[in-house]
Amino acid sequence: MQWVLLIILVPYIYLLLKIYNNLYRIKPRVPGITPDQFVSVIVACRNEEKDLPYLLHDISMQNYNQELFEVIIVDDHSTDMTSEIANGYTAIRNIKVMKNNNNGKKQAIRTGVAASSGNLIITTDADCRIGENWISTITSFFDQQKPDLIICPVVLESSCGFFHRFQELEYLSLQGVTAGTAERGNPVMCNGANMAFSKESYNKNSGNLHDEIASGDDVFLLHSIKKEPGNKILWLESQNVIVTTKSTNEIASYIKQRVRWISKAGAYKDPFTRVLAIVTFITILLMLFLLFAGLINPVFLPVLLTAFFLKSIPDFLVLRNTARRYNKRSLLGIFLPAQIIYPFYVIAVFFCFLVAKKQV
Repeated sequence: MQWVLLIILVPYIYLLLKIYNNLYRIKPRVPGITPDQFVSVIVACRNEEKDLPYLLHDISMQNYNQELFEVIIVDDHSTDMTSEIANGYTAIRNIKVMKNNNNGKKQAIRTGVAASSGNLIITTDADCRIGENWISTITSFFDQQKPDLIICPVVLESSCGFFHRFQELEYLSLQGVTAGTAERGNPVMCNGANMAFSKESYNKNSGNLHDEIASGDDVFLLHSIKKEPGNKILWLESQNVIVTTKSTNEIASYIKQRVRWISKAGAYKDPFTRVLAIVTFITILLMLFLLFAGLINPVFLPVLLTAFFLKSIPDFLVLRNTARRYNKRSLLGIFLPAQIIYPFYVIAVFFCFLVAKKQV
């Protein structure tokens, strides 16, 4: 009778295999002729005096006419030298530095968009690094496809140690799901550290970002645009547009960030996003239930091992595809231990979320 529990895995395996199949449809984009289009790059930041100079340097080295782009730094009430560093940077011809009109990243992005001159808006974060063809490739793709929103890849910098590699592997899984669902035309996630959109689309949807929730400036925009008839949201696959960012050194800050991520899940209205989240969470609960049931009654242990094997197949396929595309195959070496730890990690984050929610 206990084997019937494996039926619970069917939706998860089906969805992940669909995502895996979609990943194989993805082809790297070959940049066309770079258009003479003015672009606005918006960076919302707070207390980024250490990392901002590196990003500004990367932007100054872009293979794109500096007359045709502007950089808008929106300082979200920093208490360090963030604004002074941005104001003193002279290697970028068109750079604006302004204070956030209100509080939080959502309002900072609004402030930047309101001050922008370009129809194409590209956003990134101050702690990111970009390649020299970042702007030109995104602009060329935008000119060719005329999308409302472009989702671009974000990966973590390679680091040593299991904790850092675990973060990299998790980021790869998120990128796999992001790319696989977007390629199918049913995106569920994006990352404000590397995305682009038309100013018109943003202005039409900026009122649907759930300002009562601190995070979600990117995903809520995605979901709002997705609801519009005739929307065009595209994944841009190109080595030229990969943005890299840092992993965290502290477990506490890592958990805190993930708590912020799930805190917005209750406000998701997109049906497919909710289905995918619920199916994933139920699958994780099943794995933990089988583990504790097996500790009480060994008859459940074969079921646990079978469930673990069945779940791991689509997980590994998605990760292998994504790791190959971003030259991170070595991370697959920790797949098995990470797969064992992951359910406990998710439950720990969920528990911290519940505790934080009670304290509000």
